[in-house]
Amino acid sequence: MNSERALRFLRLYGTRAPFCQPEGPIVVTETSRPLRADAARNRARVLAVAYETFAAEGVAVPIDEIARRAGVGPGTVYRHFPTKEALFQAVIEDRVRSIVAAAETLLADDPGSALFEFLREMVRTAAVDHGMADALASYGVDIDQAAPGAEAAFVKVLTDLLAAGQRAGTVRADIGPAEVKALLMVCKSTQDHGAGIADRVVAVIVDGLRAS
Repeated sequence: MNSERALRFLRLYGTRAPFCQPEGPIVVTETSRPLRADAARNRARVLAVAYETFAAEGVAVPIDEIARRAGVGPGTVYRHFPTKEALFQAVIEDRVRSIVAAAETLLADDPGSALFEFLREMVRTAAVDHGMADALASYGVDIDQAAPGAEAAFVKVLTDLLAAGQRAGTVRADIGPAEVKALLMVCKSTQDHGAGIADRVVAVIVDGLRAS
């Protein structure tokens, strides 16, 4: 995947830690053995800090600085992520899993409105996601290699949300996943014009998706 495609992908899908397990595997570099509770907390904290830091300041921030901000020692970071590339991969995977988990929660709460709420949430996180996308693209990260199951997982989530809304009769039956993806990209791009504009654009798109 070239850097331009990587940028488009990340701007649409995002990269942080959340209604289904993806059918295509997301590569995990660490051991499959369950982590101790404290180790799991440390890993989650490092991923959150890395995501926020890379998005705001670029990927040149040293691993030691990520460790300091996360409140752990550099050795803790390196045990989980031996290289910065391994950390990038984990951040992408974590974001996709976060998106999937958030969508599962929305589907469980209210299948009829889940798609609409999902669009709103993606717009709320768009500013940080754009920063992370720019940072990774500038570093030349190959998303296909870093997280080969990420795109398939996101598309499945979007398809599930759309199907649930259509079964509930709240979403137009003539809309497909490709159209929803395109509309989501439009929604996320409006963050550059301010939160107010973005919210209004999302409202217009949601109204257009509703079944009459």
